Formats: sequence, structure tokens, C-alpha cells
Amino acid sequence: MGAYWQTMDTNNPVRAITHPLLNGGSIVHGFFARDGGVSSGIYSGLNCGPGSNDDPENVKKNRALAMGALGRGELFTCYQIHSPNVITVGENWRTEFSAAPPKADALVSNVSGVALGILTADCAPVLLADVKNGVIGALHAGWKGAVAGVVGNTVKAMTALGADPSTTVAVIGPTIGQQNYEVGNDVRDAVIKSIGANGEEFFIPSKNNDRWMFSLPDFVLTQLNEYKIEKSKNTGLDTYADEKSFFSYRRATHRDEKDYGRILSAIMICE
Repeated sequence: MGAYWQTMDTNNPVRAITHPLLNGGSIVHGFFARDGGVSSGIYSGLNCGPGSNDDPENVKKNRALAMGALGRGELFTCYQIHSPNVITVGENWRTEFSAAPPKADALVSNVSGVALGILTADCAPVLLADVKNGVIGALHAGWKGAVAGVVGNTVKAMTALGADPSTTVAVIGPTIGQQNYEVGNDVRDAVIKSIGANGEEFFIPSKNNDRWMFSLPDFVLTQLNEYKIEKSKNTGLDTYADEKSFFSYRRATHRDEKDYGRILSAIMICE
């Protein structure tokens, strides 16, 4: 797996997972856990999702805790809609996106001091970096976005900023594991249609008829490899199984909870 837990700052209670592939140069990153934040109840911990029904002030404090642990800089997240849309965050991003977060599911940049953030609660958060050429990316891949092409579009957008796939690395953060991700024929058919017959390898039969257990991380890894990001890894951490560390939409649904928190994954070029 290669990833390891790290207390980012001894004066800051939050934890994050970091991965050796993304370490080095001026790049800092973290796949944050849920513990250490100020939210309570079903959002207990570091809920960083403004799209949740948590107290907005708690969400702001949690995001500030995460950024304090990551280092100096500002956090930028988009309004995620399970799309293939990618936003390029340039020098004028503060002005360009001051009215509202853009609707997209991936962010790329070659600007220092801005942390590209992705919010998840079972979907795959992917952080990418080309340290040599100073380009970073962050994407949110649920099955719909992955089928629609968010992975390939992110790689293309990074390449447009000067990244080289041969020197770009990618890491998939905490994602729902195959043993906990049951889907129907609609998902299986869509995945196989998007990638060909090889897509069958991402599914194993469920104990329930006409249902399948789907490996979303393996699907995303295959797409990264197709776009020549051959240095790509999966942390192998299951959001559904590890309640102490992660929020999970599906776990909350199974418990009939009204809402759920979101974990933050972020990457930044240091100033």
C-alpha cells in the first residue's frame, strides 16, 4: 500500500494519510481523516463539506484546521456534480471564482499557494503531481464521473499546463472498498461500455441476484494507466469499513441517517 498516517502538526489535532509517491519537491498533500475536527453528531470530527447540513461555522473551522496542518495557503474546492468537468486554477482564481464555486469534479493548477481540494464520502479522491514541471491536480471520481471521463480530462488539463504523463504520479485516497460497494446492472453495463470487455474484471457477483460488488479504485487505476500515468497507486483504505477515520455516504444510507460528513483530500505547491 505504501501510504502512512501522519499527524501533520503537533499543535493541530487532525490526521492525514500521505503517500511517498506524492512527497518531494515543493508539493505538500494530505488525505485527511475525520478525527480532530469540531463538528458533532453524525458530522463528528473534521467535516469539510459545505454541501452538508452541518453548521457552516463548524465546516469553516474544520477547513481551517486542515489548511493549518497542510501549511500556508488557501483552500479551493469546487461544487462537485459527478461530471467530467475540470477547472484550471490560474493566477486570477480569487477574482474569477469569487461569486460561487465552479461546478466541476476536478481541479488542476501550476500556481503556488492554492490547495486544490476534493470532498468525498465513498467516491475516489485522486491527487496527482508532476513535481518536475510544477503541475498538480485533484479529482473526484464516483462511477458516473469516471465513466464520463473525469480521469482522462484531468490528465489532459494538466498536460495543457506543461505536465508530462511520464513524470506525473497519482494516488487514490480512501474510497469505498469492493466488499462494501454493491451495484446493479446499470452500473456494470455503463462501466463495461466505457472501457470494453475488460471492465468485467472490476465486478464480482453479489450474494443478491442481479447485483454486483464493484471495485471503483481498480477502475480508476486502469483509467490512469490508459492515460500513461503509470506511477499510480491506491491507498487501499475503505471509507465504509473504517468509521473511526472516514465518513461514508453508503454507511449513512444503510443506517437511515439524514446526512453525512465529507472528508478532504488536498494538494498544494508551496510558495
